[in-house]
Amino acid sequence: MRTSVPGSEHSVRAARIAPPIRRGRRQAGFTLLEMLVVMLIVGLMVAIVSLAPSRNRRTDLSEEAQRLASLLESAGDEAEVRSVPIAWQPVDGGYRFYQQADNGAWTPLTGELFRAHRWAVEVTDVSIRYQGSDRQAKRVVFGDESIDVPVRITLASGGVRLQVVSTGIGNFVVQRP
Repeated sequence: MRTSVPGSEHSVRAARIAPPIRRGRRQAGFTLLEMLVVMLIVGLMVAIVSLAPSRNRRTDLSEEAQRLASLLESAGDEAEVRSVPIAWQPVDGGYRFYQQADNGAWTPLTGELFRAHRWAVEVTDVSIRYQGSDRQAKRVVFGDESIDVPVRITLASGGVRLQVVSTGIGNFVVQRP
């Protein structure tokens, strides 16, 4: 019977065929190339986010003031057509339009145009002042005539302030204070 002894022909042939056995553990982690690729991707994402155009607070407030001016003109027209007083009043986070009932109570309007609205931009302060009065008013009231006392509505968003000013004949314009 043949046996293979170290140094014999059979053991040398087996050593050439079998893969070498590695001892020890493979180290875990990232290669330098993998880290550079990740850093490149993160850098590109930061550059895109920082260079993306951001909205300007003044522009946003100006758009909101223009929208409000148009709605106020429509409310004045609606008060004339219905021959019923209509009021605009700021409420938490937005504003509402109201119609005066026969008993003198103000009831909210629910039509699409005059439903409750939320400010499209963060408005931090709203003040209403009628011409000739130093007191702040609670609401703007439109009568059944097109000639009203001029009113000034000041909208503030952070440090930006704009005014929606009536001309007294049903038109509203946006101005800087």
